[in-house]
Amino acid sequence: MKRATGQNRSITEKWRPATRAVRAGTWRSEQGETSEAIYVTSGYSYEDAATPAARFAGEQTGMTYSRTQNPSVQMLEERIAMMEGAQACRVQASGMAAMTASMLCQLSAGDHMVIARAAFGPTRWVTDNLLPRFGIETTAVDGRDLDAWKAAIRPNTKVFFFETPANPTMDIVDIAGVCALAKERGIVSVVDNAFATSALQRPMEFGADVVAYAATKLMDGQGRVLAGAVCGSADFINNVLLPFQRNTGPTLSPFSAWVVLKGLETLDLRAHRQAENAMKVARFLETRVPRILHPGLESHPQHDLVKKQMIAAGSVFSFEVDGGRARAHAVLDALELIDISNNIGDAKTLMTHPSTTTHSSLTPQVREDMGVREGMLRISVGLEDPDDVIDDLDQALRKAGH
Repeated sequence: MKRATGQNRSITEKWRPATRAVRAGTWRSEQGETSEAIYVTSGYSYEDAATPAARFAGEQTGMTYSRTQNPSVQMLEERIAMMEGAQACRVQASGMAAMTASMLCQLSAGDHMVIARAAFGPTRWVTDNLLPRFGIETTAVDGRDLDAWKAAIRPNTKVFFFETPANPTMDIVDIAGVCALAKERGIVSVVDNAFATSALQRPMEFGADVVAYAATKLMDGQGRVLAGAVCGSADFINNVLLPFQRNTGPTLSPFSAWVVLKGLETLDLRAHRQAENAMKVARFLETRVPRILHPGLESHPQHDLVKKQMIAAGSVFSFEVDGGRARAHAVLDALELIDISNNIGDAKTLMTHPSTTTHSSLTPQVREDMGVREGMLRISVGLEDPDDVIDDLDQALRKAGH
């Protein structure tokens, strides 16, 4: 098995992002396949006893066990790292496996972390419920307020964690400002970039130490598999994350890795087209609903910051309807084209009620503090004709009496 032609790092680093998404990290067997192979194997055989001994001791490169390495998985890791501008990447069994691993691999009892309060529901469940069981304290702050980050720092603060844009409130965090503060205090900054991906936002260019992903979303792009990824320096990935991952086992399957590899080939095209479609849908909704949260709209309070750190505002946004949960559910029930689903990043347009789905594990008070209200709906705009999506939203709002 060999690297595909041109896979010398000095050459691939010259490639632009869209090229890296198609070509980076490709290996080829002696068959010369153009589409990456799926290596469905749990283990590997060796020609002599000295070889596995050398590999397990870290003295020789090569495969040992698919919980640690697999050719299909490693191709995906190399490609994501190149796209992100990171030294290294490890992929995980799901997006939440990636978020959890990025925290637990570097936190111990007695440590403290700061998280932006607007976050994916399960992420907040981990920080609010799981970490305290192991003696790890968390402070949730308004991620938009740099002074709040500064005020939350303690002598034992080890990690800053935030999403931008945040799910589902679309809060935007000043990546450069927060990461600079973290570096100044010796704190590791972790950014969940799932809503944008490297096609629309590259946090490491603004100082982020670690970037985590639910590759289930835009990277796959068609709602087929669960996958996650963590990118960072070679030292962080190999010496901090890998021991945790190798011994706890949130391993991505070769098939899922291959599916995401295929998804990455069209990521740049999909991310930009879906962002364009979402903007058109948002401009329609701006005239029809009392409140809309789309970072690309001039009405978004952080629109200027969006222009500084994002190439485009993405395909996901939220809006609110009057009448609380009953009216929000009525809108969902009236949809004819758009699917009711808690997923995002699919080629199909999806919509959900966060309060009763993605954030249902949180208390009403936490949801209120985050800004996840009962009348809020989150939409992930797909690749359909945006006018058809608009027509469906219009008729659903009218049927729901809005």
